[in-house]
Amino acid sequence: MVNPVGVRTVIEKCMNIKPGERVLVVTDYKNLEVAETFLKGISKITETSMVVSKPSKHHGEEPSRLVAEAMKLADVVLVTTTKSISHTKAVSDAVGGRWGKGRGVRLASMPGITKDMLYRGALTADHGEVEKITKRIGNALKNRKTVRVKTEKGTNLEFSIKNREIFLDTGIYHKKGEWGNLPAGEVCAAPVEGTTEGKIVVDGAMFGRADGRMRIEVKNGLVKKVSGSSASDLNEPIKKDNRTRNIAEFGIGTNPKARLIGNVLESEKVYGTVHIGFGNNTAFGGRVRARYHLDGVILKPTVWVDGKILIEKGAFKCL
Repeated sequence: MVNPVGVRTVIEKCMNIKPGERVLVVTDYKNLEVAETFLKGISKITETSMVVSKPSKHHGEEPSRLVAEAMKLADVVLVTTTKSISHTKAVSDAVGGRWGKGRGVRLASMPGITKDMLYRGALTADHGEVEKITKRIGNALKNRKTVRVKTEKGTNLEFSIKNREIFLDTGIYHKKGEWGNLPAGEVCAAPVEGTTEGKIVVDGAMFGRADGRMRIEVKNGLVKKVSGSSASDLNEPIKKDNRTRNIAEFGIGTNPKARLIGNVLESEKVYGTVHIGFGNNTAFGGRVRARYHLDGVILKPTVWVDGKILIEKGAFKCL
């Protein structure tokens, strides 16, 4: 049986898995079918193992000690769990590099990836093109200070990225310690804590597809009020961990093949969109370690960087 195009892309282009490398697939029993598809493809190349756990209760929950230790023993780790473990100490300990001391594992985090996503959409993109676009947008944000995001639906947000590192999720993880999401295609940074002011209207995706009626008021870098559709889905994590109020991430989608679907993993990569993250921002240079990291996708944004337009109604002006 021929492997789906997405599986081949991950194995050959994104991770560049070679004979002799030790590869670990981490999953839970809710996403076992997708994990087994990767396992079969990788097993034709090199030694492969799989760890199956129970599904996490929420994004950002630490995996078991067994999973954490197993990841550190691998050369390459593919994570196909239902919920994201990207923003966890376990991933930092395995990856290392700029994120701290670790073994230098190459890791791809694919929370909630579906069988459909292996055949169409963002994983079928030309990752050489995605890498070029991502690097150009990243360069446009480097050494900048102030960002403003505005949409016709009502988003009007401003914050500082002064002295914050710009992270590029190109989908190419060939060197020790490189990691990110797959499907890939985004540029992101952690807004300086306490600087974000304004209003967010989520009209792309967050807890499934968004209808533009979820409104979030922000003051001094923190969520002050959430109203409209799916408000309880954000308010509930905030009640459980007040640090989730933190405006954690500013991201820009750079994948021309990404689709606006109910899954934020792919939706936040849609070309020309913006996503705002809430909660934990330690994975990309921030100072807030929360139990949760949640993203909301915003469509057709106009983005100013230090007063200069970078994106106009979803169209890049620097490409």
